[in-house]
Amino acid sequence: MKKYFLTLLLVFTAGILSAAAQGVTGKWKTIDDETGEAKSIVEIYEKDGKIYGKVVEILNPAKREAKCTKCKGADKNKPILGLVIIKGLEKDGDEYTDGDILDPNKGKLYSCTIKLDGKDKLDVRGYLGFSFIGRSQTWIRV
Repeated sequence: MKKYFLTLLLVFTAGILSAAAQGVTGKWKTIDDETGEAKSIVEIYEKDGKIYGKVVEILNPAKREAKCTKCKGADKNKPILGLVIIKGLEKDGDEYTDGDILDPNKGKLYSCTIKLDGKDKLDVRGYLGFSFIGRSQTWIRV
């Protein structure tokens, strides 16, 4: 009985530590805040101490070949599939800030903050100027 309890405690502790270590990195299903539709899968990863996110799957078959025609600069006319849409976020307490998020449909770049809501939900906020003037989405871990 003692071995069983110890094993159970060890497995439980390892699970908690694994979930906490995972943080915001991983694959996330994006949910459109206006339609409620799942749109894509974005892989969030860390590079040089900052957080980035790349579109790795587009869920609507009719939009899989879409390009970022309204984007400016280096992203103009790039395929949305494979496009880095979250750039340069830095950890600030329990959220990530001071980076940008690209809306490839509108070609607009917004300031961005992201924050975990539990282990399987990610609150993503894009805004211009002040954080209270913007849009929020909740993404779901895949």
